[in-house]
Amino acid sequence: MPRTDVFDRLASLADPTRSRLLFVLDRHELTVGELCAALQLPQSTVSRHLKQLGDHSWLNSRAEGTSRLYRMVSQLDAPARKLWNVVRDQLSSGTTATRDAERAEAILADRRAASEEFFSSAAGQWDSIRAELFGKRADLFALSGLLDPTWTVGDLGCGTGQLTDLIAPNVGHVIGVDSSRGMLAVARRRVAKNKNVELHQGDLEALPIEAGSLDVAVLFLVLHYVAEPQRVFTEAARVLKNGGRLLVVDMLPHERSEYRERMGHVWQGFTRDQLTEWMGEAGLGAVDYRPLPIDQNATGPALFAATGRN
Repeated sequence: MPRTDVFDRLASLADPTRSRLLFVLDRHELTVGELCAALQLPQSTVSRHLKQLGDHSWLNSRAEGTSRLYRMVSQLDAPARKLWNVVRDQLSSGTTATRDAERAEAILADRRAASEEFFSSAAGQWDSIRAELFGKRADLFALSGLLDPTWTVGDLGCGTGQLTDLIAPNVGHVIGVDSSRGMLAVARRRVAKNKNVELHQGDLEALPIEAGSLDVAVLFLVLHYVAEPQRVFTEAARVLKNGGRLLVVDMLPHERSEYRERMGHVWQGFTRDQLTEWMGEAGLGAVDYRPLPIDQNATGPALFAATGRN
């Protein structure tokens, strides 16, 4: 980093508001409106400081529908990382930044609540809703050639157990996890005939699964409901065995913003670059991302399958 850049970055960190913004954005990806709520500051102030942080290479941003989300650069160069570590340590000992972080956590909890509210009311109709959007047998495209009779497979975000039920006869053991009691109630009835299935209520960010216990973990049409996908990938990597594989099936980027209101979607699809970055940060390698064949009867966005190895 050139000498002038050091002083530019020192100047950008010297402002308390910009440091507070980075303290929150080092942990979470948030919109301008969410940052205003977290720091309790007007939009004009937040936007002005975000621009300066972006100009000095502290932030990344991306468009998501009509919003723009911001996050601190994950791979800072060594001098910038040293500067930030000093400032972050000082902020951590103060109450202002701590309160900012607590409000940011509450905002993300509200995001998750929107999805949970939808699930609590839609469990009985979930299979038909998903079939209408993506086709009845989209799961088979993703699972072709994947299964081995000795594997332990984790169906992460198993919902009503449709995929768990499909996998169970072809593998040694299946562990399904979902946060919705309503979804799990339906799943338990569906998979009752399979003696090699266990279902647990839990969050994808804190899986009730022992480390290194899965040969394969599957996130099937669930990632777009997750507020912080990076945390989910990190947790999935934790529960995979060495050499284990993560399979993600979800929507390609699309413009169907109405899904946010109707079904609690948080993300409007995912790009190859997003999945590659998140998996890489979680320690997953050999990432592959492939669009899936389009089901002509499906009314929703096209899908992809992405894999990464622990």
